[in-house]
Amino acid sequence: QWKRGGGAGSRGDGCTSCLEVRRRAAAVTVRAAQPKRVEAVAMESAAETAEAEKEVAAEKEVAAAGGGVEDKYGEDRATEELPVTPWAFSVASGYTLLRDPHHNKGLAFTERERDAHYLRGLLPPGVVSQDLQVKKIMHNLRQYKVPLQRYVAMMDLQERNERLFYKLLIDNVEELLPVVYTPTVGEACQKYGSIFRRPQGLYVSLRDKGKVIDVLRNWPERNIQVIVVTDGERILGLGDLGCQGMGIPVGKLSLYTALGGVRPSACLPITIDVGTNNEQLLNDEFYIGLRQRRATGEEYHELMEEFMDAVKQIYGEKVLIQFEDFANHNAFDLLAKYSKSHLVFNDDIQGTASVVLAGLLSSLKVVGGTLAEHTYLFLGAGEVSQYSPRCNFC
Repeated sequence: QWKRGGGAGSRGDGCTSCLEVRRRAAAVTVRAAQPKRVEAVAMESAAETAEAEKEVAAEKEVAAAGGGVEDKYGEDRATEELPVTPWAFSVASGYTLLRDPHHNKGLAFTERERDAHYLRGLLPPGVVSQDLQVKKIMHNLRQYKVPLQRYVAMMDLQERNERLFYKLLIDNVEELLPVVYTPTVGEACQKYGSIFRRPQGLYVSLRDKGKVIDVLRNWPERNIQVIVVTDGERILGLGDLGCQGMGIPVGKLSLYTALGGVRPSACLPITIDVGTNNEQLLNDEFYIGLRQRRATGEEYHELMEEFMDAVKQIYGEKVLIQFEDFANHNAFDLLAKYSKSHLVFNDDIQGTASVVLAGLLSSLKVVGGTLAEHTYLFLGAGEVSQYSPRCNFC
């Protein structure tokens, strides 16, 4: 069935059988299924081929109009029939899987899982249970004499094996809580530029003004339930640490997961970078934030308003926004401004006050009397000490 160029009825491009194969291949629909299994349904006649081409064209028109398969959170759905390049499909496995901290299990992958996910040969042959991995890492952590070294080791673990990180933290919460959060996180924030390895949250800066919503869309997760945000102006008792305050939202959300059971993928740490007044950081060659004086007034509030509107638009009105370590003059204003339009919470004001109140109510069971009958001493200059006189219970 070979026709050379120039013959009657010939198109001059080779074997007619090959042409038929090309026409049929163009109409192939590949059904995504389990790894190692791809079902290719080939059309059996020219009529079916033409009909399939019409369907593909119609699907392209729908997709162009913004329709197509509903994908609420922008995630791939492997069970849907999608027009793709014939015989081509991708599987999230192998080397890529080992570099995905959300799904990587390291040596805990079983023999069956290693075959199913194309990991054979990419890992040593030994299978190590998660419990044994926890034991090994705790042994290694205890060898470090400097708390910051333990912090760096924990963050490295979180970036390569998220499941093991939370297993380790939950099983050893009393020993590791001071490592992933206070007091060690304070030193980590001071030296964040030096120990920075991989971004663990979103950075929204003054340079993003007018396109904050695009920045939020860059985050891969869509089903966000909790956002912890800081502008780095009052990090613990250390003052203005600017962009390096990111360690606080990251550490706080680790506790949301380990102690509160919130899915890690539902948590989003964010730092609002509006500059810093810390001269030491501005002159530090390793500082990772904007090298300018801190923005205030209208410029600051315009960026915050754009950020709050974008969060609500992207993640909905039910997402919890926790303001963390904002300076007093902004903390109260932000809480008052957005408490009626957003689900907001300030841990430094409301969280501390609620814990103190719980302690006072419990103490009454021992000493007796009512709250009004006792005298209280407020020690420190934190936000809650300024907020408490306004509370109805004092």
